[in-house]
Amino acid sequence: MKRRQFIAAGSTAGALGLTGAFAGSAVAQAQQFSIATGTTGGVYYPLGGAMGNILSKKVPGWAVTAEATAGSVANMHMIRDGKAQMALTQCDTAYDAIKGLDKFKDKPVESRTLCVVYPNLVHFVTMEGTGINKLSDIKGKRISTSSPVSGSEVMALRMMDELGLKVADIKRERLSPAESTNAMKDGKLDGYFFNGGPPVAAITDLAATQGVKMKLLPNADMVPALNKKYGPVFAPSVIKGKSYPGVDADVPVIAIWNILVVPASMKDDQAYTIIKTVWENYPDLLATHKAVTDMTPENQKQANSSVPFHPGAMKFFAEKGIKLS
Repeated sequence: MKRRQFIAAGSTAGALGLTGAFAGSAVAQAQQFSIATGTTGGVYYPLGGAMGNILSKKVPGWAVTAEATAGSVANMHMIRDGKAQMALTQCDTAYDAIKGLDKFKDKPVESRTLCVVYPNLVHFVTMEGTGINKLSDIKGKRISTSSPVSGSEVMALRMMDELGLKVADIKRERLSPAESTNAMKDGKLDGYFFNGGPPVAAITDLAATQGVKMKLLPNADMVPALNKKYGPVFAPSVIKGKSYPGVDADVPVIAIWNILVVPASMKDDQAYTIIKTVWENYPDLLATHKAVTDMTPENQKQANSSVPFHPGAMKFFAEKGIKLS
């Protein structure tokens, strides 16, 4: 999907469709929307692009574009500033945003969930020959904490803090997963953090590189301490064996649910149209990335979302007989 910048911020009120010209109108007024996604080497961007394509094709008069961003933190800033009308985000970032914590201190973001999409699994990627066999071994190494203003970067810094490490204890880079993979291929980086639904394209690229023996380090043991410090937004999970070439065993890691959010101020009928259209075209999402295998009725629970569901989404799921509590 060709990307373009969303229309000027001053047009946001029009883009939010305050008059009700949505699906069902005989002739729908042209509407342009932006969905904030992530880096091109991750999962958010292609998934958001698929959502944009579905909405543009299925809802008369709508044109929805996927915006490549640094990730969750940037996406919530875009929701707050009226630069995006939908966003994919990690639920820990959405929790910080609605509470006005950390990157959102004194500037909370009132968002609402349309659906729970899939869990992000926390990858720490390295390879044989770096001397990194456990997370604490990153001290003194060349490490990317992921792209600036991304949820992955926030998570990396929280994990380092839990290990008693400061940014000054590593030779820090702030790269996207694709950039990190290229740097590792070139011998310029020893490891990197990234949160994503396996298989992450950039990580697969590194694992499939001739002469490289990639490793993923376990980190699930950090879940209790992180939940105590940052709220109940993390869970233990595994990256299943064979998700990546050469990684045959399960790797225990931290899981963070990803959610599709919109501004709390979005009209109910618009939110309803979005989730109804996306949900009913689920096969198109699955064809884009198998991470959405977890976008099931059973996973649509308030317990999996750190912010409340939007009333429009609540209406849709109630019609489907899906209980959110």
